[in-house]
Amino acid sequence: MAKLSPLDGRQLLLAVLRHEKTDQVPWVPFAGVHAGKLKGYSGREILTDGGKLFEALIMVNEVYQPDGQPVVFDLQVEAEILGCQLLWSETAPPSVASHPLAQDMTIPTHLPQPDDGRLPIILDVMRRMKQVVGEKTALFGLVTGPFTLASHLRGTDIFIDSVDHPDFLTDLLSYTTQVAFRIADYYLEAGMDVIAVVDPLVSQISPRHFKRFMSEPFSAIFDYLRTKDALSSFFVCGDATKNIEVMCQTSPDSIFIDENIDMVAAKQITDRYNITLGGNIPLTTRMLLGTQQDNMAYVIDLLDKLDHHNLVIAPGCDMPYDVPVENVIGVMRAVREPEQTRKILENYQSVESAIEVTLPNYTNLKRPLVEVFTIDSDTCAACSYMYSAAKRAAQELNGAIDVIEYKITQPENVARVKKLGITHLPCILINGELKFSSIIPSTRELLEEIDKVERG
Repeated sequence: MAKLSPLDGRQLLLAVLRHEKTDQVPWVPFAGVHAGKLKGYSGREILTDGGKLFEALIMVNEVYQPDGQPVVFDLQVEAEILGCQLLWSETAPPSVASHPLAQDMTIPTHLPQPDDGRLPIILDVMRRMKQVVGEKTALFGLVTGPFTLASHLRGTDIFIDSVDHPDFLTDLLSYTTQVAFRIADYYLEAGMDVIAVVDPLVSQISPRHFKRFMSEPFSAIFDYLRTKDALSSFFVCGDATKNIEVMCQTSPDSIFIDENIDMVAAKQITDRYNITLGGNIPLTTRMLLGTQQDNMAYVIDLLDKLDHHNLVIAPGCDMPYDVPVENVIGVMRAVREPEQTRKILENYQSVESAIEVTLPNYTNLKRPLVEVFTIDSDTCAACSYMYSAAKRAAQELNGAIDVIEYKITQPENVARVKKLGITHLPCILINGELKFSSIIPSTRELLEEIDKVERG
């Protein structure tokens, strides 16, 4: 088989997503708002200004030499169109600040039109990117998954609707699936090679819950994309280990995961279904806070542990804005030139953080302390809803508890996570005890746990 060069990246990635044998592993940097950093633009600027977005994406293409790249990584595009108010950030995608169905459980009927919201900007940039780099780079159109979009509309009550209002939840997911069809159509018409259904909240539910409510919507989306002769991806963030099998059963062409999931164990499952697996370079401990050699070593370790068939190397999710450029270049070089990289790493030693942190005196607290450990509630949907659950509990108790968020985008919080032995994010600790890990509690569930702590 002829060796594919970096300029043949599009063909390489599409071949891997079609499960063909190749002699290289493709590389897909998820540069969402991080693309703006390369041009000195804020995250908000590139998500609202088509000219700046296009400039930033071209820079990503030139500097990181991707086999595939997303045009926009923003899971709030559809939510904004459907009436959610957004809270904007300069270094992250916006977050959802209001939920139209929180009080009114009337299922919407409006399906996005091509001139709604920011779609005109996005579709124009997609067409321009297709024209300029589309022959050498596979382009991803990212669609907000039906469960995450439903949560944007409904709020965290979505997690108890499965018990209290199962018919409503089924109808809402049916509607958000129709929205996904519509957005996918627009993106395919604009020239996208791969439609990625991004649903981070899938990590927050059980396999039983997934089968009951999510299997049909996701299967319908991937079946629909096959009728369009389009390739598909299922993106999930957080500890979705328990759901990899049921995700495979919805038949996407590929699944992308983050560092919360053991890549080796996940690939054993995806290989049984002949599904391509992508991931899972850690976003903060490696890409944001590590050295170039840390990142190169992680990639080489992945390549050594994994069968290269049906494999894509990528960040675990959307890269943080401030990831050092040299770290991403190091990843690219390790994927492209693994043998040369091994020589560079011959004397490499990982340098553990020497930061010392002092934990609260949990046995002598004046009132309950709820600690929420997140990747970053400003950028991670599951983290945002986990933190919101804690803040709502504080409101219910009229401020009688303390709530604090620890984002692992800060080195001292990475040290705190290690000291506490936390293995998966997001999670909630109450008075130092892990209570919820990769499962977003309802207000009622969280209040019950707080009450148990208070009663001793």
